[in-house]
Amino acid sequence: MKNKPWNPYLAGALVGIVLVLSVIIAGQYLGASTTFARGASVIEKALGIDYSKFEYFTTSKGKYGPGSLPNWQLLYVIGIAIGAFIAARLSGTFKINAVPEMWKKKFGSNPVKRGVVAFAGGAIGLIGARLAGGCPTGHGLSGVSQLAVSGFLALAFFVIGAAITARFLYRDGRK
Repeated sequence: MKNKPWNPYLAGALVGIVLVLSVIIAGQYLGASTTFARGASVIEKALGIDYSKFEYFTTSKGKYGPGSLPNWQLLYVIGIAIGAFIAARLSGTFKINAVPEMWKKKFGSNPVKRGVVAFAGGAIGLIGARLAGGCPTGHGLSGVSQLAVSGFLALAFFVIGAAITARFLYRDGRK
C-alpha cells in the first residue's frame, strides 16, 4: 500500500458528485447531525425514558423520534465511516491511535482524558449544530451548493469557530 493521503481536490470533487447524486436519486441533500439526535431518541426509548416529554422528538409528526430510523441519513452516516476506513486502507494511512501525537505533546498521553474531552467536544458541536439547524455538512455543502445565504453564513462561522478554538488550544505554538 502506498502511504499517501488522498488529494483534497479529488476528494472534494467526489463529495460534490455524491451530493449531486443524492439529490438526483434520493431527493435529499447531505447532512448528518439529525441522525445523532434521532439516535438519542432510540437510546432513550431502549432505556425506558419517555421521549414524548421532549418536544424535539414529537414535532413534525415525530420525524425526529425513534420511529424515524432507519432512514437515508443513517445510511449516509454509516457510509461516511465505511468510506473513511476504505480510503485510509487504500492510501496506506490507516492506523489505530487512541491518543494522537499532537494531543500527547500538548495535553499528555492519557486516553481516558482524551476520550472525555473528545466526547464533550462532540456533544458541544452537536448542540451547536442542532441550534444552527444543521451541521457543517448540511450548511457547508448542501446550503452553499444551493447558494443559500444561510449556508454561507453558517460555513463562515464554523470556520471562524474552528480557527478560534485551534488558536486557543495551541496558542503557545506547540503542536
